[in-house]
Amino acid sequence: MNMMDSRKFRRRRKPLKVDEPIEDDLAPIEPLESREERLARREAEADEAEQGADEQTHLDAVASAQRQVEEQDRADRQRLAEEQAEAETVRIAEAQARADAAEETRRSRLAAARAKRSEAQQQAELDQQAGAARAQQQSLDEHTRRQATPMPRAPVQRRDPWAEIPMMSVDLNHLNRNRVITADRLNPAHTSFDVLRTRLMHALTEKGWKRVAITSPGKDCGKTFSTANLAVSLSRQENTRTLVMDFDMRRPSLHSVMGVESPGSLGDVLRGTLAPEDHFLRMGENHFDAGHNIAFSMNTVIEPYASELLQDPRTERALNHIEESFQPDVMLFDLPPALFYDDVMAFQPLLDGVLLVVGGGLTTEREIKEVERRLGKDTPLLGMVLNKAEGADADRYAY
Repeated sequence: MNMMDSRKFRRRRKPLKVDEPIEDDLAPIEPLESREERLARREAEADEAEQGADEQTHLDAVASAQRQVEEQDRADRQRLAEEQAEAETVRIAEAQARADAAEETRRSRLAAARAKRSEAQQQAELDQQAGAARAQQQSLDEHTRRQATPMPRAPVQRRDPWAEIPMMSVDLNHLNRNRVITADRLNPAHTSFDVLRTRLMHALTEKGWKRVAITSPGKDCGKTFSTANLAVSLSRQENTRTLVMDFDMRRPSLHSVMGVESPGSLGDVLRGTLAPEDHFLRMGENHFDAGHNIAFSMNTVIEPYASELLQDPRTERALNHIEESFQPDVMLFDLPPALFYDDVMAFQPLLDGVLLVVGGGLTTEREIKEVERRLGKDTPLLGMVLNKAEGADADRYAY
């Protein structure tokens, strides 16, 4: 049997039931957008893209502007710092220039004052030599006259102002109470002042100096105590005339230490309204072997403008007159503390040297260096006196 003879295969059809739902696994296809919708969508997308680009451009511009502001701010700060540094450099240079000019002026004044003083001393020496020559000539004339006539004539004696200074009495007990240990010489510490006296005399003799200031960096270092003890020690040099002057005219105290009640006004002597011989007092008779070849110029009148008085030309003239008339070998000046007032600097052109009294436990190394800086190279520091026990008992002093 061939294929032609076989029965044809036919699919059996089931009858479609009306009640059965039509199964369809495919989701419904959404209808395609219209041309207007597509154009609107594309325009919206373009607008959105353009808006995003504008926003990004704006953000970039803001960031760039912020960076420029920051860079400008940094540049301004750097320029301001450079200007401030330059201004500070200029200020420092100007201050240094002013300081150098002031120092140069001070040195010039010191040099001029020293030159003037040297000239005055030379003139005094010339006058003294001329006086000696005149005296010699007068002596020759007198000798000639004596040979010419048999009439005897008494020799003319020259007046010595130093010998005419009034004497003052000194109480040893009062000096002991005020710790003048060089008076009775019972305290071994008095030898320190004798050594200081000898070294000072060697230095002054070698340089030909006379005027010595005694000061301290600060208060309560014992400068007046040192002045009084050094003065009594110097009085025992028979061939040395010593003049001690209380130039601490703000707080004068030397008269109290020496036991003199009303010595008068030193300021009037410096102004020329009071004669020195009416103000000075010489060491009188005593029981502790102090010599009579020492005189004191003490003070009880406070001078509110002490530094101005020390710079007054009348002070220089008064000191030159005193030095020429009384012929002291040593002149000691008790001055105020160097770092508290400008008296030492004001009196500096008229000085030959300075003794610095240092208080043990009070004075610092920085204060000593500051005093040396203020004195400069023109006024030599002759020495330092270390007062280790100011305010203690007299037998505990050491130097």
